[in-house]
Amino acid sequence: FRGGAELLFDGVKKHQVTLPCQPEPWDIRNLLKWIKQNLLKERPELFIQGETVRPGILVLINEADWELMGELDYKLQDQDNVLFISTLHGG
Repeated sequence: FRGGAELLFDGVKKHQVTLPCQPEPWDIRNLLKWIKQNLLKERPELFIQGETVRPGILVLINEADWELMGELDYKLQDQDNVLFISTLHGG
């Protein structure tokens, strides 16, 4: 989490997680639900909107824009690096 997004997660920028086993492969959609339930500490409306990230949150999967990877439908692989960067700034 970068660009201020880490403030919603107790200031912790990096989380190394092991996701629980489930019948279907994990995708970003399910990862976001898991993050909201397990890591997000405050003001979920600043990170999640509906079932996706709020506009202004850049998502990178292994340093590539998630729009190139299938966004919410991207199937997570072992050792994937998912980065959330807030581009929102107060004024």
